[in-house]
Amino acid sequence: MEHSKAFVIASWLLRIVPAVILLQTLFFKFTGARESVYIFTALGAEPWGRIASGVVELIAAVLLLIPRTTAYGAALSLAVISGAILGHLIRLGIAIPAVDDRGELFALALVVFFCSAALLFLYRQQLPLPGRI
Repeated sequence: MEHSKAFVIASWLLRIVPAVILLQTLFFKFTGARESVYIFTALGAEPWGRIASGVVELIAAVLLLIPRTTAYGAALSLAVISGAILGHLIRLGIAIPAVDDRGELFALALVVFFCSAALLFLYRQQLPLPGRI
């Protein structure tokens, strides 16, 4: 299927932004940075939750950047970032004073969520949904 130039540009922007956000957090998760350890301790998931979420985010970011797997990356990143957003809303709060983030992590999670949701809509034809040939 041939897409317009505007679609291709928008698609790449919607793929690159969440992929970069997801990838840049990996350093903190995989090195056991103070901020990540604090967050996952507060969630009762340190260290395995931190490491597992990092692995899932890495897979999601790679899938987002491969055109044939964009929908799968969007679905996976939407799932993992929904967990992060719920963690903020239920236990951590919007801003995490202990790591002095002023709500930046929550804002980045929302960016990933909305980009992923838009990608999932744009690339929904990639998903093997029931009733579709």
